[in-house]
Amino acid sequence: MTLALSIATWNIHKGFSQFNRRMMVHELRERLRELSADIVFLQEVQGLHLGHAARHTDWPAAPQHEFLAEDVWGNHAYGRNVVHDHGHHGNAILSRFPILTEHNQDVTHLRFEKRGLLHCAVELPGLALPLHCVCVHLSLFARSRRRQMDALASHIEELVPADAALLIAGDFNDWRNRADHLLADRLDLVEVFAGAIRGPSRSYPATLPLFRLDRIYQRGLQVVGTQLHAGRPWSTISDHAALCAQLRVGTAVS
Repeated sequence: MTLALSIATWNIHKGFSQFNRRMMVHELRERLRELSADIVFLQEVQGLHLGHAARHTDWPAAPQHEFLAEDVWGNHAYGRNVVHDHGHHGNAILSRFPILTEHNQDVTHLRFEKRGLLHCAVELPGLALPLHCVCVHLSLFARSRRRQMDALASHIEELVPADAALLIAGDFNDWRNRADHLLADRLDLVEVFAGAIRGPSRSYPATLPLFRLDRIYQRGLQVVGTQLHAGRPWSTISDHAALCAQLRVGTAVS
């Protein structure tokens, strides 16, 4: 038998519109719910910001990942990457299924550009091994990205069984599409949009996507469908488009 699984990835720009013109975290929450994904990979999630809380009367009291997950995704994990005087931000994974373990690995290369990989093992019904999910937000600089992707591959090779289902999603900042070769060669991963358009989807800027920055890679699953959410109203919420995929995974239940 197979289990249907819907996932999404989105760089949410800390809950603000492009160029930080408007606070959009409430609209963001509604749009996330419209996607109806089982597992959500989020980048640029604001865990705490004392300045925003003081300036905006409707700024959520809870950390953004908890506010966004409330009443829909009963399980969530947050990886704090950037820490400053008034708060911190990083990556998050929201899940309808139990998160068994979580680990945030620091892959910072440049001191002024903090980066991390948030790795969760998710329990799916009927699946003998957990589904491994890694949320990434890689460097703006090619040399740093290469080091971070090597660290990502080494992390997976060490900690994820070769026969376990695997998802890696997020903002790769990889407009030259270097990640495909490394991840395919070392980890046997396939980008979910690649089968339809022979390359990752264009996702940035959300108004009129030109660059292929955001990705969903999978191993051990079947891709059923994909969607890009760009243009209005999505582009009024974040400068990145949201990506979704419908997948199937084989279970041990007959």
